[in-house]
Amino acid sequence: MDQTPGKIRCDACPVLCYIREGMLGACDRYANQGGVLTRVDPHVVLERTVAAQGEVVPFLPPSRDWDGRIIREPSTFVTAIGAGTTYPDYKPAPFIVASEVDGVDMVTVVTEGIFSYCGLKVKIDTDRHLGAECAAVRVGGEQIGHVTTAEYGSQMLSLGGVRHLTGGSKKEGRITCESLLALANRKPVEVAVDGGATIVIEAGKAPIINGHREERMRVGCGSATIGMFAQQWMGLVDEVVVVDDHITGVLSEHQAGKFLDVPETGIRMKGHRSTPGRYFKVAQPGTGWGGTDLTDPLAILKPFDPKQAWPGLRLLMVSTTGEHFAYYELDETLAPVERELPLALAQSVARIRENCEPALSTVLFMAGAGGSLRAGVTENPVRLTHSVRQAATRVTAGGAPCYVWPGGGITYMVDVTTLPENAFGYVPTPALVAPIEFTMPRAEYEALGGHMAELRTLADVLGGGAKKTIRKTP
Repeated sequence: MDQTPGKIRCDACPVLCYIREGMLGACDRYANQGGVLTRVDPHVVLERTVAAQGEVVPFLPPSRDWDGRIIREPSTFVTAIGAGTTYPDYKPAPFIVASEVDGVDMVTVVTEGIFSYCGLKVKIDTDRHLGAECAAVRVGGEQIGHVTTAEYGSQMLSLGGVRHLTGGSKKEGRITCESLLALANRKPVEVAVDGGATIVIEAGKAPIINGHREERMRVGCGSATIGMFAQQWMGLVDEVVVVDDHITGVLSEHQAGKFLDVPETGIRMKGHRSTPGRYFKVAQPGTGWGGTDLTDPLAILKPFDPKQAWPGLRLLMVSTTGEHFAYYELDETLAPVERELPLALAQSVARIRENCEPALSTVLFMAGAGGSLRAGVTENPVRLTHSVRQAATRVTAGGAPCYVWPGGGITYMVDVTTLPENAFGYVPTPALVAPIEFTMPRAEYEALGGHMAELRTLADVLGGGAKKTIRKTP
């Protein structure tokens, strides 16, 4: 930290702000208080409590009570939230904490990483078409990511990344950083997809698509829905079509219908027939029936085959969420005529809805913890990478479990809803600041070439400075 008259220079990030007395740096996290560089928000410590689960069977000897957790963790865990950073890590991490867990000496290295190589993977539970694959996702007209490959019952977005943060215009980088920070901290952000939908995304909340709040994700594709509910339709209806953008199912042709001896109905479908009872591309993607552009489901039917169909044939058409449904009976010309949905079939549609899980927006933070960040842990950074790869060192983010991707480096991913609130920050380079902790046995830390002279006890860390304790039920 350098000083000039009336100012101090903050070295928490590459911006190197000169901060006047009583003022904040550009990141809003460090301030000049009485000539001392001070972290404004407190350092977060987790106090783990045991949920009330009733009596559990003790699998351990009587001397060691089991609290129901599969992996034992310390009851008090020092997170990296509010710990500060040492970027570019030419000095040891802010906190290197020694503790004991079940008689084993442990070390947790705590630091806030500055990540230009980071982004968000966003899962939107919906059948509605959000936009073409690879279509740009924008905020305020600036591209912050793109639509990526859809998953079962969900649309996926890939947001952020180094190209949008630092490889485009200054405005693009600023808006990308602001959007990622808000989403990571569980704030709502409205995005627009080129040629597609507008979506309000908030982690852990239902997405709002074109002003419509999603209630549920689909129970399965059209074919899967036939397989799940075929037995329950027996005797109530002669034919069922489950409309789906991906795989539309037809009961009488489907293997489930064959198994139950459902007779041929003479139904003829538009689209590409895959295996019996399964049709692709019956319509274009959209926000209507089953994620298609359909407002009238009869548009996907060709005339019934008069050799097999009969007047009075009962037909149910339903979407994969049960949001859309219609009941028809064939007239004397074998044309479908819409009728009121019988109560028994209404219960069947309700069962489909019941089996659909609530729609959520899931936001996963993903970053590469490579480079100089590791130097704050050990004098020989590659050893930390190897230790993580061998599962000798555990990686957490704000105390939350992470998924570490295979392959080189330490590329990790974490669900932002598992971290305490406002766990993420930013620096105006632009880049996100995210907590990361490395926990390992003390002997492992010594073998890594860790900064042993910087070890502090847990009691020492808890004894001083501005801290915020959060009680967390595992």
